[in-house]
Amino acid sequence: MNNKKFEVYLDFGSSKIRAAAVDKNDSINNFYYESNYFSNSLSIELEIKKIILDFEKNTNEYLNSINLMMDSSKMQSISLSLSKSFDGVELKKEDVQFLIQDAKQQILRNNYDKNIIHIIVKNYKIDSKDYDFLPTNIKCNIFSADIIFICLPKKIIENVKAIFFKFDILINQIVCSSYTKSLSYKENFDSIGNIAFIDMGFNKTSIINYNQNKINFFHVIPIGGNHITKDLSQVLNIDLINAEKIKLCFDKNEHILNEQKISLELVQQIIFARIEEILELSSKSIRLNENLEKFSQPKLVLMGEGSRILDNKFKEKISFSHEIDLLEETTQSIFDTSLKSRAGLNKQEVVIIPKKQIKVGFFEKLFHFFK
Repeated sequence: MNNKKFEVYLDFGSSKIRAAAVDKNDSINNFYYESNYFSNSLSIELEIKKIILDFEKNTNEYLNSINLMMDSSKMQSISLSLSKSFDGVELKKEDVQFLIQDAKQQILRNNYDKNIIHIIVKNYKIDSKDYDFLPTNIKCNIFSADIIFICLPKKIIENVKAIFFKFDILINQIVCSSYTKSLSYKENFDSIGNIAFIDMGFNKTSIINYNQNKINFFHVIPIGGNHITKDLSQVLNIDLINAEKIKLCFDKNEHILNEQKISLELVQQIIFARIEEILELSSKSIRLNENLEKFSQPKLVLMGEGSRILDNKFKEKISFSHEIDLLEETTQSIFDTSLKSRAGLNKQEVVIIPKKQIKVGFFEKLFHFFK
């Protein structure tokens, strides 16, 4: 039994790590940590060491396990629809569990190099009638379900585990950061039927679309904030470190630009051109994945570390056909989303029970099924 007072969460980004030590009984005692920008594996390990020392000092507890939030340009969403005839008998939860487990095995057989980190049921259909959640005590002829599997390459997971293993730290659970954040943030847009979150990270941008509070699709494009840094470096003929500084401070510290005799207008043109490309690619992804005849044009919300170079005063300078809102994130708000998710906020998701738990029944080993 885990008698520790604190649980530790890490948002493991490609250029920055955020962490939270969460008091299980009183959130006022939580501790947060945000690393400096890093660009190599040695810096990553130094930052992890700092987090361990900081949290062990503040919590007075030994840190040996974490819950991990992460994204990757290699993350993939796979959709699958399945159906089965039940010949008018009463539909049981165990029948659905078995079907979803079978679907999971199909995905793994055809994607042997990947691990599934989220299983999300978009929709249930019983005799041509749609349901948001699995109904009980209902007789069924034909049952079907539409499922989204969010997958991450095994190699990436193994590499991340190896880093933490050096510090004798085990990973309890890995979740997709952009999906988990959007799951919580969408609660702030209850009155909007169709909404798409565009999470711009270091080397990727995730698009998560919800319609009527249900996930519609999840997609990743391999372009992010680091591509803006590379653009600045190439066009301005400066190194990547200075390019990153200019990207983050161009509107706050013109001294850096004046020092290197760089035009503010040119910097803005470079940055906004790449952002416009990312937004257009995100919009194209939405058009390709969404039934536009069935759904209205979604509200677009830009978030993530890569979007921090903008604020609302620059929105008018971006040439983009749709209105877009900017969502300002803090270290605390990021981990609040993970805690809500762990508390069962998402009733569409099948949560796989970790193998290390005590002996339970066969299906309970597979799923904690939509309470």
